[in-house]
Amino acid sequence: MTQSHSKVDETEAHTTTDHNSIRHWAESRHGRPATVEATEEDGHAGILRIDFDPPDEGLDHIGWDEFFRKFDEADLAFLYQDRTKDGKTSRFHKFVRRSSAK
Repeated sequence: MTQSHSKVDETEAHTTTDHNSIRHWAESRHGRPATVEATEEDGHAGILRIDFDPPDEGLDHIGWDEFFRKFDEADLAFLYQDRTKDGKTSRFHKFVRRSSAK
């Protein structure tokens, strides 16, 4: 008997550059777009983060438009996991260069 591998394993990491997918992933976990405090330059967002509750005092919240403008300018991709191995909702994510994304 052969096991089908057509179903996506939600515990594996996935990579996307799709703004709607990133926003949905973050908001479904109560995440908000943010930048690391004091990394802004010339009025532009600095190092990007997604802030979850409880809020991180070292982050400044920004709008999604500004977040994605910086995301695209920096040529980033979003690496994320939907579920942990024990089936819980995962918050694991990181920003990677698009050139290194699979």
